[in-house]
Amino acid sequence: MIPPGSTLGLLGGGQLGRMFTQAAQRMGYEVVVLDPDPESPAGRIAAVHLQAEYSDEPALTELGKSVRAITTEFENVPSNSLAFLRLFCPVRPGPEAVSLTQDRIAEKLFARQQGLLTAPFHPVLTEGDLEPAFEAIGAPALLKTSRLGYDGKGQAPVDTLEALIDAFEEFGRQPSILERRLRLDLEVSVVLSRTEDGRVVTYPVAENVHVNGILDSSVVPARIPARLAERARQAAIRLATAMSYVGTMAVEFFVVGGDQLLINELAPRPHNSGHYTIDACVTDQFEQQVRALVGLPLGDTTLHSPAAMVNLLGDLWLPGEPRWDRALSDPGVKLHLYGKTEPRAGRKMGHLTALGVAPDDALAAAMGARARLISTAQH
Repeated sequence: MIPPGSTLGLLGGGQLGRMFTQAAQRMGYEVVVLDPDPESPAGRIAAVHLQAEYSDEPALTELGKSVRAITTEFENVPSNSLAFLRLFCPVRPGPEAVSLTQDRIAEKLFARQQGLLTAPFHPVLTEGDLEPAFEAIGAPALLKTSRLGYDGKGQAPVDTLEALIDAFEEFGRQPSILERRLRLDLEVSVVLSRTEDGRVVTYPVAENVHVNGILDSSVVPARIPARLAERARQAAIRLATAMSYVGTMAVEFFVVGGDQLLINELAPRPHNSGHYTIDACVTDQFEQQVRALVGLPLGDTTLHSPAAMVNLLGDLWLPGEPRWDRALSDPGVKLHLYGKTEPRAGRKMGHLTALGVAPDDALAAAMGARARLISTAQH
């Protein structure tokens, strides 16, 4: 066990890193952040901000020598950097687990190896794979780059072979997958935390809505049958255990045909759909990340009440400063801003959380708060 008063390392300094840093500081830990962004939201509140690229060996060495353990806030840190840092101290999650989630092909094959389902897909590694992939998957479909895709980036809808060829060219002929575009009932996710000795806790299943590939809202508990929620929870635990995962992670699912669960993707870090845990659970997902990293027992994940979270994107700032007083006129709504200095369209700047006696009530309160914010900002 790494005691409070120790210093922890963090690769990545965005909003997830900022909330991890805040949780660590509440528990008595200092944090050193390595992130190339001079305006890193986590770096601005950490004890030390090492402004360097994730492959910068002198900076990695400085980080490794100055902390007791290291974690990450996003999955696209080079796995070689994580392996290098493990020469100095524990790295949780390890490079093997992170590397698996960096490649859609490897991730989906891994899920299938665990006896879980995914949407039908076909790897597209070269131009010669295009026609066989389209014959196997058909239309409608999505071409997704195998690596570095998030928030809808690196994805293109395709309905013809010609469109597939054009999309592959547009992606620079990067290794990709062609995935069948299914009629979804809804999307859900499970956030969990796992310790080095294999203890696992899960949070209530969240029901998610995406707009333009970016998570727009989450409501918990998901409005699905209890047996389906339990199957999602068990599938997430199975994946984390098979990966020997240590830390907080999320598993996203598609629900199709009423009761069929398909693995969409894994996130080896706290997740946007778990932000509600800060206000609605005994222990939030970021504190769990700290606990798993330092070897403390995991906390209680009990939900105080149904809750909903809505994202706040930079578009809200375009007409001028939003009127926060209008959004917070409901005393049950909580505001979280991420310390980003420049609002841009599509950029996650913060979120609102609302509690309610039922999921529908919480979602209506969160949506209403954001609607008041938007309408005020635009007039």
